[in-house]
Amino acid sequence: MAAAELGSWRSAPSRRRGAGRRRARLEAAAATREPEADLEGDVESVLRRIREAEKDLLLSDFWSSAQKTLQECLGKRREQAEAATGNLPEAPGELCSLQCVSYGIGSFASCAVARSQLAFLLLFLEKFQVPRHRCWVYDPVFSPREVAVLQALGVNVLNENEEGKRGVWLEPTVFYMPHCGTALYNNLLWRNWSAGALSSLVVVGNSFRGLEERLLTRILRNHYPYVAKVLDATEELALPQTPRYEDVFNDTSVHWFPLAKLRGLPTAVWMSREEPDYRDCEDLEIIRNEARGPEAAPSTP
Repeated sequence: MAAAELGSWRSAPSRRRGAGRRRARLEAAAATREPEADLEGDVESVLRRIREAEKDLLLSDFWSSAQKTLQECLGKRREQAEAATGNLPEAPGELCSLQCVSYGIGSFASCAVARSQLAFLLLFLEKFQVPRHRCWVYDPVFSPREVAVLQALGVNVLNENEEGKRGVWLEPTVFYMPHCGTALYNNLLWRNWSAGALSSLVVVGNSFRGLEERLLTRILRNHYPYVAKVLDATEELALPQTPRYEDVFNDTSVHWFPLAKLRGLPTAVWMSREEPDYRDCEDLEIIRNEARGPEAAPSTP
């Protein structure tokens, strides 16, 4: 996970173990940029290490269990969509392949944890037949070398910090956001704040229930209101925990939002759609887009 999007680690000590190391890595990565002259010789070596991480993950008990968790969640969401559309071939968007957006993988060229997170993304795309050209990735700490590696892998590298504010337009989309800051999840929910759009989302990231347990109620409601409001309409399955990948995927869950539960939320929940404002929020674990600025006008999905 990257500097932009570190999660709030306020749970049991075993889950906080990597937080200090991770923060130090991210600060160092954000301050370091590699000269362009180093790119050519290094890209292949990074690709080789990524392939090794993929192989290790593919053969692990963790991946064997994790793909079953993903399959269960994605299967439920698709069954819901097929029931809503009557499984008609002309139903807009739903029968298209999934698309995937990834925020916050981090500096995978120098960090083994980030490399394992990238390996997970690549295995996910292969397992669930998501074409790589339908995958977009972003982290503000990516170096020119890492951008070149991602391009060689065939995924799209976003050139703008969206702060998580990407609309899905009812197109089935998996957001892969390992250990991101709570504000990033809140921004994503705000941008897609309608029953139709949210029911098209699957979010792989910090456990929403874990966030509810760790954050004071007033902090959650005041600073991250969209996370707070969607909790009653969220189904969540935790990824398995294994010693080998504990620092990589701890506190990570797969979330989806059943349409029936979304429609059962009080009408007042949908009436307020103010863009999140974090000016009074302490310890905000997200890198802001200075070009966008905190006062940018919200757009409607």
